[in-house]
Amino acid sequence: MRVPVSWLRDYVAMDMPLAELASRLSVAAAEIEGIEAKGVADEGGNLGLFRIGKVVEAEKHPNADRLQITKVDVGEAEPRSIVCGAWNFGVGATVGVALPGSTLPNGLTLARRAVRGLVSHGMIRAADEIGLGGDHDGIMLLPETAPGTPLGDVLPLVDHVLLVESTGNRPDLQSIYGIAREIATLYDLPLRDLSGLSPTGGLSQVSGSVPVRIDDFAGCPRYIARRFEGLTVGQSPMWLRARLYLAGLRSISNVVDTTNYVMLATGSPLHAFDFATIRGGEIVVRRAAAGEKLRTLDGVDRELVADDLVIADSERAVALAGIMGGEETEIGESAASILLEAANFEPYSVFRTSERLRLRTDASGRYEKGVDPHAAEIAADLATAMLLELAGGELVAASDVHDGLPERPVVPFRPSRADQVIGVATPPERQYELLAKLGFEQQGESVVVPTWRGRDVVREIDVVEEIARFRLEDVPFTLPARREMFGTLTRAQSLRRRVEDALVGLGFAETYTPSLVPDDETSWKLPEPISVDFTALRTSLLPSLIEAVRRNIDAGARRIALFEIARVYLPAGGDLPDEHVRVAGICEGGFFQTKGVVETLYAALKGEPEFARASHDLFHPGKTASTAAGIFGELHPRELEGEWGAFELDLTELFAAAHEPVTYADVISYPAVRQDIAVAVADDLPVGELVAAAREAAGEELREIRVFDVYRGDQVAAGKKSVAFSVAFQSSERTLSEDDATRLRDAIVAGLSQRFDAELRA
Repeated sequence: MRVPVSWLRDYVAMDMPLAELASRLSVAAAEIEGIEAKGVADEGGNLGLFRIGKVVEAEKHPNADRLQITKVDVGEAEPRSIVCGAWNFGVGATVGVALPGSTLPNGLTLARRAVRGLVSHGMIRAADEIGLGGDHDGIMLLPETAPGTPLGDVLPLVDHVLLVESTGNRPDLQSIYGIAREIATLYDLPLRDLSGLSPTGGLSQVSGSVPVRIDDFAGCPRYIARRFEGLTVGQSPMWLRARLYLAGLRSISNVVDTTNYVMLATGSPLHAFDFATIRGGEIVVRRAAAGEKLRTLDGVDRELVADDLVIADSERAVALAGIMGGEETEIGESAASILLEAANFEPYSVFRTSERLRLRTDASGRYEKGVDPHAAEIAADLATAMLLELAGGELVAASDVHDGLPERPVVPFRPSRADQVIGVATPPERQYELLAKLGFEQQGESVVVPTWRGRDVVREIDVVEEIARFRLEDVPFTLPARREMFGTLTRAQSLRRRVEDALVGLGFAETYTPSLVPDDETSWKLPEPISVDFTALRTSLLPSLIEAVRRNIDAGARRIALFEIARVYLPAGGDLPDEHVRVAGICEGGFFQTKGVVETLYAALKGEPEFARASHDLFHPGKTASTAAGIFGELHPRELEGEWGAFELDLTELFAAAHEPVTYADVISYPAVRQDIAVAVADDLPVGELVAAAREAAGEELREIRVFDVYRGDQVAAGKKSVAFSVAFQSSERTLSEDDATRLRDAIVAGLSQRFDAELRA
């Protein structure tokens, strides 16, 4: 948000250095991303050379059809002769004049100069020429002011703009007044009170009411409507146009500019309708009918759905609630009857519609964060006063419809608790003084939270944070003294580090990918998503890693190997998902490359995996396997071009296979007897089952077994495959003889024959 400093000074008298202010605000309230200087340079008395002038003569330049020669009274003994190229003014106009010697925002120093044979003793300025607007269609026309008055007394010739980035939990900082409140508290300055502002003449004299019906109080807790007659729609005064320009908005008309000005000032958005276009003369707040359409102010036809909250008249929708008005009810130059809306809308409803339609506005951004329903009346009062002043006319009808406004929360608070948490003692009376400046009220051993903080201050610790924000500069940069320092990693932490070290040692790089993903049939859907692109929590890490590999490939990277350890969220049928921590990885190479990685992870944990054949949508059929902890294999070619292997393992299951602590075993000094065994078995029999059966048949004296060949071909029967093992027999008590080896070999063959109908091959 762009916050003009001159606007802040309307609410709090501040004269501190802006760099210091930005630093303190960034610590206590909202980050100040920068400070922009606007207007003319205030150097060497430069401001005194910008003055109010009154045009006393104006006629066509004798040597140029597009220029006029004027005489302008700038408070001196004689009027100055000034050549001007604009024609939107005449005799009697009050204008802004830059005298010779003045320095303009573009760095140009003005001098007397001849223009088509006549000397110009200064320049009549347009808004963009003094850094207060982007309009160059004509010169600025100012209200009647004494000639010679410094132009800086009427317009902010020298100003600065704070670039404020507030957090989502502080909607009160989406207003100029909210920032001023923070400054007043930081520097112990008085703050102007806006709550007592009322329109000229007061509402008590208004007898008429605006017919308003709210069909959905959950979506619209409050709707204030005020009808004006006899208004004159026209250009806003220069001070208002300049202020909106500095805040980042363009001027449209005095009516629309008023609604924008009040939104920026109070944080409560407004909207104005041409009441003559409201059919039936009533306002209805309802959900849209399926298939209903609305052409918004940007000229786009929007098709609505039943979830969309709309403002309607007796026949059709006229605005998207909290987002944008409709084109048919736009305020035009001929509008004389105006309906002012100051309403409050439920945040998620506005967010859902805004995201679906890809339509973001200043109003929707504020409603999505949560606007104080009580602020609607203050905004309506300020807008009413401004409309009557700037556009004339009369307030003829007013309505305020709601189903009860939210009560101010009451939160227990102990000043001693604040001292304990912050680590710096603050007298209780000072704590309550700080809270009072922020709008809190003491009530016994509790505080009453202001309406504009009702969403984020709900616990005692939230109140403590309010004290802490203004004491952070007093907290010493030291750690508490500790006489003893000790601690160890938990088993899970230690094992996780082994997994990380093993993967890094294999050449993998750790990455972090978003937990939020687009919705699919299996994901856990968020009740209040932050974006249509992130509507669910992921149930697997692999899709995110595959996307990361694609981005790396597109960037020209090679030899890619990535891993991630993070949570997945599995639907559990309740209000919350089941969370599981998994490790996933992806690298170039096929099935056996990935199998080696998985075996290394198990080896790092002193565990032994048991492999089984598996299938998965992301993996190549026939090149996928699993362990008790998860799945691995070669990715399907549709996911990535070339050979890529990947795995995803549940850490809890992986850690369950870890042998901790590692027990000591005597080194066997007797030699091993090695032999090869080849058997023919059914083609679809998993090799892992053969290995497990062989270990069971031979017992402890089978020290090693390794599959080194799988053959299918003419030399085995159809539907069969030959599996060759290399085995090592060894005893810890004696040297095994050839007879012992034969006995163990026969036991293996017999076991495989009995369980799998295996046939020994010569």
